[in-house]
Amino acid sequence: MATSFSENALRVLERRYLLRDAHGQIIETPEQLLERVASSVARAEEAYGGQAAVDEAAAEFHELMTSLEFLPNSPTLMNAGTPLGQLSACFVLPVHDSMADIFDTLKLAALIQQSGGGVGFSFSELRPRGDRVASTGGIASGPVSFMKIFDAATEHIRQGGKRRGANMGVLRIDHPDIESFIDAKRDGTSLRNFNLSVGVVDAFMQSVADGRPWALIHPRTGDVVATRPARALFEAICEAAWATGDPGMLFLDTIQAANPTPQLGRIEATNPCGEVPLLPYEACNLGSIHLGRMVREGTSAETPAIDWQRLAHVTRWAIRFLDDVIDVSRYPDDRITRMVRGNRKVGLGVMGFAELLLRMRIPYSSERAVEVAEELMRFVATEAHRASEELAHQRGAFPHWKGSRLEAAGIVRRNATCTSVAPTGTIGILAGTTPSIEPLFALAYRRSHVLEGETLWELNPLLEPMARAYGLPVEPLVTHVRRHGTLEGCSVATDEFRELFRTALEIPPEQHLRVQAAFQRHVDNAVSKTVNLPHDAPVDAVAGIYERAWEWKLKGVTVYRYGSLKEQVLELGEGETAWEREHEARCDPHACKL
Repeated sequence: MATSFSENALRVLERRYLLRDAHGQIIETPEQLLERVASSVARAEEAYGGQAAVDEAAAEFHELMTSLEFLPNSPTLMNAGTPLGQLSACFVLPVHDSMADIFDTLKLAALIQQSGGGVGFSFSELRPRGDRVASTGGIASGPVSFMKIFDAATEHIRQGGKRRGANMGVLRIDHPDIESFIDAKRDGTSLRNFNLSVGVVDAFMQSVADGRPWALIHPRTGDVVATRPARALFEAICEAAWATGDPGMLFLDTIQAANPTPQLGRIEATNPCGEVPLLPYEACNLGSIHLGRMVREGTSAETPAIDWQRLAHVTRWAIRFLDDVIDVSRYPDDRITRMVRGNRKVGLGVMGFAELLLRMRIPYSSERAVEVAEELMRFVATEAHRASEELAHQRGAFPHWKGSRLEAAGIVRRNATCTSVAPTGTIGILAGTTPSIEPLFALAYRRSHVLEGETLWELNPLLEPMARAYGLPVEPLVTHVRRHGTLEGCSVATDEFRELFRTALEIPPEQHLRVQAAFQRHVDNAVSKTVNLPHDAPVDAVAGIYERAWEWKLKGVTVYRYGSLKEQVLELGEGETAWEREHEARCDPHACKL
């Protein structure tokens, strides 16, 4: 079947994904790209079922992608079937406290970013600024200074020759340099290729609630070197996030409680967008189901409903696809190869949740939307786990299963994790749907920085047909939306229609969190979600979001106050100015190209 890509999708494919010859000329069509990916990934099946299994899988994988019901992460689309062959999107590398180790990690990070992957780092092992270095007699410059070196290197590396690098920098809340880390991006120019998250623990959040002091601990000696009021540190985090979108929060105790292989160590960092907590040298392969394609349209006497049978079929084949990716992918370091193939983590997620709600006539801001979120992800998780258990029966459990939480629970799976909700920024454009589990950002907007030098104009494709279905005058409605980006103040729209098409900034922050929490309850890894705040939101709103996220056992949380950064990837309406080149900023989920 031929794939119906939108004009914007075709532009992205041409700029980023389609293979080129030595002269830079495109040498494949979008259909050939999908054939290349399907056949390359299916080669893994030969070891388990011979050529018949390869042929069956290639046909199924091709159908999933050509129908746009499922797409893998960008490095798989870019590199499958090529000499590079690095197909993973997400990596975490350790940063140990020696010059040799720091620059060994930087070299490996450069190779990963060159191949299209993003990297997360915990800098918590590094000694604080001003500490004496015994081997040289010098003075340590601290974690933030080394982060700037990593940032500068990333600035000059274009991922796979097609997209700019992305990093996540994490520092524990008890590190002596935590205050400089919190403020590291306040100048508007530093660490532009980093997302930042403070690694907080339950004891800190409880100290904030109780008004107690908080100890800052030297990472090498374990000595308490200073104390700060916990509430003051928390407020500093909230003020910086209000001003710049960074730092977010990672809830390390919640993450560790779900670590499937605690015998291998503690998880201290995530990939750049936060949806995959990983051990050092781990990588993860991601893919997303297009939920908008999982809606069975109703007749005049029926309302649209979820096609559960089709969703089960897509889920099970998607898990098989991602497991095969592990086998065919080539990794830039043997330490990564051993960890990836030892744990076989995959992250199947979703995109198009807002589209699904629109098709089912359910407002994102409603209680029903939260119920559908939980119902959907519970179903996807159940089917994904069953598929992984079947693969374990056929192919064996992941090698590090012995000693894992799954062994303790008597569960045998092929993959240590199966599910994750990624931002799906670019593959969402390819699929022609709304990103991840986010609400509509706007009904008409310009998408800047996705392609350098270009701005993609978008009008929500469901707006006009649904306006006709509701008996509304299309032309004045669309004119209003093109000017303003939303239906606010549109005299020709009914209250019901306006409620259905409410955008991210019109939805209460708590509803953003409730949807994220509903998905997180059934996700093995984590959920990448941005809580969008209007420009006039107070700092207290950020504090409330962070506190509620901890209480609701989210693994991480990100806020973005509209207009607080210059380099916004999405801008409301047609009249706003595009700002700067593409960066992996926290402004909204479209900034992360996974």
